[in-house]
Amino acid sequence: MSFQCIIVAPEQQLMDETVTQVILPAEDGLLGVLTGRSPLLARLGLGELRIDLPDGQKRQYLVEGGVAQMKDNKLTILTNAAWAPSQLDASAAKAEYDEAVNRPTADQKAADERNRAMRRARMKEQMAAVKT
Repeated sequence: MSFQCIIVAPEQQLMDETVTQVILPAEDGLLGVLTGRSPLLARLGLGELRIDLPDGQKRQYLVEGGVAQMKDNKLTILTNAAWAPSQLDASAAKAEYDEAVNRPTADQKAADERNRAMRRARMKEQMAAVKT
């Protein structure tokens, strides 16, 4: 059994295909979506979006923020940013991490942003190793 999945980032539509399963990085943890899922609206956090296709292939993206809506067997994902593993470079991600570590943290907001940047860079580095 399958359902339609559409993924849109600010600069492009990444996907509009039939899928069998999607694992979303919701803001409060991972969320699995299958055919026949009851209506859902979820905020996305930073994490790996995993997609299973009917032919057995798998796709993944690193996404950061946005929303996902499941309604009538159609999953629509609007994300603030998305990277396929092939778009990521481990050495660039390492440099991004090093830059984030050295950011000043004059207040809590700056410290939170630094921590997000460090986490994003580490996840990019991990996803770059996948290169699927």
